Parts: sequence; structure tokens; C-alpha cells
Amino acid sequence: MRPALGYARGGLSGRGRGDAARFRAERGQATLELLGLLPVLLAVALAGAQLLAIGYSSVLAGNAAEAGALALAGGGDPSAGARTALPGWSRAHASVSVLGGGVRVRLRPPSLLPSLAEQLEVSASAAVEAR
Repeated sequence: MRPALGYARGGLSGRGRGDAARFRAERGQATLELLGLLPVLLAVALAGAQLLAIGYSSVLAGNAAEAGALALAGGGDPSAGARTALPGWSRAHASVSVLGGGVRVRLRPPSLLPSLAEQLEVSASAAVEAR
């Protein structure tokens, strides 16, 4: 009777001593590939974190613009109202401008790269109607 599916008496057919030496020579290959891929994975993670920081800063700017517009509608200082709505770390990176019945807040999101931080800026505006 013939062995089925390429199995021989001694194990898998086609596997000899040369194959065992080849498998030994490839030990650690996955580790080296992971080490080569780590800089790419790190860059992708940093880019994702920067996008999250930009999105969060955009939400903060929108909330601050609304708070400034509400302060303007109530007869208060819209700049102070907008800055009060911002967390402490972002107040130094924010600028508030009031034009007519609208408040615009510009905010620089945090960044790990100082050269990139100078180029990034989010802005939001809110307006109130006079009745």
C-alpha cells in the first residue's frame, strides 16, 4: 500500500537534513522583521496621536467660541468667557477675536514636534443674533 498525501515512513516526504539546517538558519527572522517595522509603527502611532490632538483642540475651540458668544449675548466680556471655557494648558495657545456679534477662537494643538506646532492651528466661530 502506498502512503497517502506524501507521507513516508520516516515522516514528511521531501524533508531531509538540508531542510532542518535551513529552518535553523531562519531562527530570529520574525524578530528582525519586527525590529525593522518598529520605526514605521512608531511613526503611524505618533501621526494618530497628533490627529487626535488636533480633533480635541477643534472641539475645545468650538466650545470656547460658544461660551464667548453666550457671554456676548449676556452683555459680558466674550474674550473672558471664551478663555474660561478652555482648560489651563490651552489658554496660552488660544487667541480670541470678536467681530460684531461673532466670536472666533483660534487654538494651536499640542505637538511633539515644535516645527509642526507652529504650522497647526484650528479655529471655530460662534455668533449671536440681536433681537
